[in-house]
Amino acid sequence: MKLLLAEDDAVLADALITQLQSAGFEVEHAPNGAVADFLLARNPPDIAVLDLGLPMLDGLSVLQNVRKSHPTLPVLLLTAKDSLDDRVAGLQAGADDYVTKPFDFPELLARLHALLRRSQPKAMHEQWGGLSLDASTRKALLGSTPIDLSGREWDLLDLLVKQRDKVVTKDQIVQAWNGEGAEVGGGNAIEVYIHKLRRKLDGSGLQIRTVRGLGYLMEADASR
Repeated sequence: MKLLLAEDDAVLADALITQLQSAGFEVEHAPNGAVADFLLARNPPDIAVLDLGLPMLDGLSVLQNVRKSHPTLPVLLLTAKDSLDDRVAGLQAGADDYVTKPFDFPELLARLHALLRRSQPKAMHEQWGGLSLDASTRKALLGSTPIDLSGREWDLLDLLVKQRDKVVTKDQIVQAWNGEGAEVGGGNAIEVYIHKLRRKLDGSGLQIRTVRGLGYLMEADASR
C-alpha cells in the first residue's frame, strides 16, 4: 500500500516513515503543504496522512483540494489542535478520521487499516436466498425472474438487503432517496414503498418486518 505522509516535523516524520515502512507501507514524504498538494495531484496514493499545521499550504487546504480531484481517497489528519471546532472543520472538509498529537503509533496504524478496509470496493452483486441484486445495472432477480422496480424501490430494497437482519430507520431511507436529488415527499411515502416491495417479494422467502418506533427489518421468513 502506498501512503503519502505530509508532516513538517522532521523528527516525527523520520520516526513515522520507519514505523510505517516496517508495517508494510510504501511511504512518500511531503515536508510541506505545497509538496503534498503536488504529489497528491500527480500520483495519488492508496491513503494519505496530513498534518493540519503544514507550512506553505495548510493541511485543511490540501485536503479541500484533494477532495475535488480524488473524492474517495482515504485521508487521516494529524493535528496538535484539540478543539472541537478544529476537528469538525477537518471532518467537514472531507477527512475520514483524525489523530491528535501526541499519539501512539499502534493507534495510528489501526486507524489506517480501518480506513483502508472501508475504502475497498463494495460488492456489485448481492445475493440472499433466491433474491439477487446487481448494483451495476440496478436490476433485481427473484430466481431467474426480473423484479420490476422503480428507482426508489431499488434504493430501498438495496438498503434493506445490505443491512440484512438490522433495523433500517426512516432517516436512512430518506438519505438513500435524497441521493436521487428529489424530495422524498410527505405523509406515508415510505410506508407506501414498503407495501409495494412486500408484494413484489411475495414468495421469495424474505419478509420486511415493521419494528414499531424504529423502522424496518428485512429477514428470512421463519415460517418457510
